[in-house]
Amino acid sequence: MMIQSLPEFHIVIPARYASQRFPQKLMADLGGKPVLQWVYELALKAGAQSVIVATDHEIIQKAALEFGATVVMTRDDHENGTERLAEVAAKMGWQSDEIVVNVQGDEPFLPVDLIHSAVMALSRDQDAEMATVACPIEQLEDFFNPNVVKVICDEKQRALYFSRSPMPWDRDGFASNSDRMGVLPADFPALRHIGLYVYRASLLARYADLPMSPMERWEKLEQLRFLHQGIKVQVAMAEGLPTHGVDTPEDLEKLRHQLSLACM
Repeated sequence: MMIQSLPEFHIVIPARYASQRFPQKLMADLGGKPVLQWVYELALKAGAQSVIVATDHEIIQKAALEFGATVVMTRDDHENGTERLAEVAAKMGWQSDEIVVNVQGDEPFLPVDLIHSAVMALSRDQDAEMATVACPIEQLEDFFNPNVVKVICDEKQRALYFSRSPMPWDRDGFASNSDRMGVLPADFPALRHIGLYVYRASLLARYADLPMSPMERWEKLEQLRFLHQGIKVQVAMAEGLPTHGVDTPEDLEKLRHQLSLACM
């Protein structure tokens, strides 16, 4: 996708210093530079109008400034990255129709094409207020895995529902395949959700007033808050699953190994 064809957009990288599973992971070394620096540099390649690191910690701020990033300091009581994005959008004075991309600080090898696809999907759907990304589910074991979030869409490629549960249920097909292993048919409607989010600034401005939905409380999926409020979520398609981010020290070691092989 040519950058020239894209509408203008901003990228915000929410960067928490603490993490329950892997504290200080954004500062961990990956190929001679912090994980966060990899993310910032890939964000620059996306051709955004601005790229901002949003953090509440001085160590993150100092490191980001050292590798040349623009940093906005935010409050330390945010429950999630969307709240941090909303604060940045308000501080920057972005207009209601401007597009804001949430790029997670622990996704050093996120394909830039995914950012472009999600931005274009939102830009083309004037009734949608946010967009995300999905790809096909190829294995039944992933379909039944609660850690793999599924999404089904309507005819306009807008999300109908996100779930950790297998959906929709193939009543006849699954009844005749008791081992639940194998390959899903090509026309199966469930997709694998990829957690990249793009918002209109007007939605971020309203986010603090959106209550947690019952579905979100049960599924532990923040995107259900938006669907519960009737907010239209456009879903861009990716050909396959991108490289996994850094959730654990084991993830970091895998990325280090991949990087060393690529440099050979």
